[in-house]
Amino acid sequence: MENNNKSETLYKTIGDVANELNLVNKKTGQTQTHTIRYWETQFKQIKPTIKAGGRRYYSKKDIKIISYIKFLLKDKGLTINGVKKMLNEKGTHSIDDSINLGVYKRDFSSTKLIKNKVKNIAKIIKELKNLKDG
Repeated sequence: MENNNKSETLYKTIGDVANELNLVNKKTGQTQTHTIRYWETQFKQIKPTIKAGGRRYYSKKDIKIISYIKFLLKDKGLTINGVKKMLNEKGTHSIDDSINLGVYKRDFSSTKLIKNKVKNIAKIIKELKNLKDG
């Protein structure tokens, strides 16, 4: 039984990842696994293990990449091509790197926006720590 718990923490199903990252249709409550499958076609960095029956299993690294992509697309409003460029740039694979490159410069025009960004970053840091510890 202990081995099952270990394997569950090493890899997660697409449904688990969608729930964890809150990729859920707000009206129906259905997980949006199709979004993750689409992102797999667009971002070569997402490499799930695909087992019998086509079932996808995601490592912690995959989940971190998906979380970062979601952040850039959904929270920051970047395009697919914009995120691809960021992920393909050497040394730009974290939120810290993005901040250093000035991705958020346009958002920092008022105190209210800064406070919201700090809250969002704190939330992401907490989620990333949970991924690391989980």
